[in-house]
Amino acid sequence: MTRRQSIYIEGFGHKNPIPAACRLGNILTSGIVYGLDPATGKPAETLEEQCTWMFRHIRAIMAAAGGSTDDIVKVTIWMPDRNQRAAVNPGWLEMFPDPATRPARQAMTAELGSGMLVQCDFLAVMPS
Repeated sequence: MTRRQSIYIEGFGHKNPIPAACRLGNILTSGIVYGLDPATGKPAETLEEQCTWMFRHIRAIMAAAGGSTDDIVKVTIWMPDRNQRAAVNPGWLEMFPDPATRPARQAMTAELGSGMLVQCDFLAVMPS
């Protein structure tokens, strides 16, 4: 019996043979999630649009894994310029409106390729 489960979602994927996320027991960790526009198969044009798609993909990954965004405990954001992280906040506040129950978040500077302006990964503890 396989304990590890790969999570894939429609409209989002990687060029390399890796899933969007992996679940083992009640632990779920994502791969890199970015603002891929499913209509074009490329990152959306603006930082704000990429953030919107990134958060949509997070929701879809959590649903496909059998959980919800309430199960997320940590999100790490990568951007070429951390000074632009305010663009992440609208989607963040929509997904996690209650300051008493938000997951941890960290923003890191990174050189991103292929038109990406923001990307993240996350860790979730799923219901048993």
